[in-house]
Amino acid sequence: MESFDQIVENYQPMIYHAMKSLAIYKNKDEFFQTGLIALWDAHQRFDHEKGEFSSYAYSYIKGRMMTNLTKHRQNEEQNVYPDDNFWGNIMEEEKQWLEQEHLQNYCIGLSDKQTQWVIDTFYKGMTTRDIAEKEQLSLSAIKKRKTVTLAKIRENIERGVV
Repeated sequence: MESFDQIVENYQPMIYHAMKSLAIYKNKDEFFQTGLIALWDAHQRFDHEKGEFSSYAYSYIKGRMMTNLTKHRQNEEQNVYPDDNFWGNIMEEEKQWLEQEHLQNYCIGLSDKQTQWVIDTFYKGMTTRDIAEKEQLSLSAIKKRKTVTLAKIRENIERGVV
């Protein structure tokens, strides 16, 4: 009886042929390993009285690979792996929420209009002119709101409120 190393050397092309016949192009190393394990199992279970080892080994190897392919396909169908775009959107939403939450800390003690000015300016990136148009106020009114708001924020920072 020949050693298993000798069997592997003799039947390695058969494993590659089974992989090629099943059009395995992903996870080649994994499927080759599956083929080796199947070859070992076939070697252990083979009954010499029932026929040729090569045909038994080939059907055993190919069957094991088909079972493994089915498991891989089921796993891919049952599990959804979001792409980088999905995770990028989640991270962007989280970042935006954290930025707005951070800005809210500076708005302690400010009126609603002053808080809105902080969000419009620092979160949305709007100019003084844009805010004036949005709120239908004069440019000087928004500049006055800016001056008062920034003074209150500085005062909060100096007192250690923020």
